Amino acid sequence: MTYRAHRASWRNIVEEQDDREDDQTEEGDDLESLGWFHDNLSRHAAEALLLTNGQDGSYLLRTSDSNANVYSLSVRAKDSVKHFQVFQCGTTVKFGFNEFLSVKDFIQHFANQPLIGSESGTLILLKYPYPRSVEEPSIYESVRVHTAMQTGRSEDDLVPVAPSLGTKEGYLTKQGGRVKSWKTRWFTLARNELKYYKDQLSQEPIKILDLNECSAVQFDYSQERVNCFCPK
Repeated sequence: MTYRAHRASWRNIVEEQDDREDDQTEEGDDLESLGWFHDNLSRHAAEALLLTNGQDGSYLLRTSDSNANVYSLSVRAKDSVKHFQVFQCGTTVKFGFNEFLSVKDFIQHFANQPLIGSESGTLILLKYPYPRSVEEPSIYESVRVHTAMQTGRSEDDLVPVAPSLGTKEGYLTKQGGRVKSWKTRWFTLARNELKYYKDQLSQEPIKILDLNECSAVQFDYSQERVNCFCPK
């Protein structure tokens, strides 16, 4: 009897160890435990963060704005930010054409700096995971002037306003300034700057257009081309 009771106790110890190992495995297979996962970060905030403080090849993982149990990988590509879906089912992670059996395999894939391509043809090298926690200096400005410029307004007048980042990129056909021939150029739009390059692989833009100086955009029907427009 004593021998059987001893065996039962040993079995309980083994089962408890297995349970602890299972718990550790589950914690390690959680995408949200990654140091570059950003919880409750919207698409707009991710674009603002990467464009302001990231660099070409910076990326972060966040929860999807529209789908439950789906994550979004936000990646900076030059002057724009691309978003890709990441799916996790149990311990399996699916990204693009690849399916990883564990989060560890998924992380190993990113450690090797994968090259991915978007629908627009942009090739992006994933190099810099953007951390969730960034050290910030505890420096504050002193208030020297504080006065109301208007009176009679209420909290209903406090309407939050933030323009869309509107990052776009793609090929457009452009007419030359002096020689009126048409050439295909690679364009990027970020906030109020419209840049165009010789091609998609060019590092330096041919010209940067400040859209703040543009009063209107209208169709140009004088050209025998579809969807032809010009800024004014």
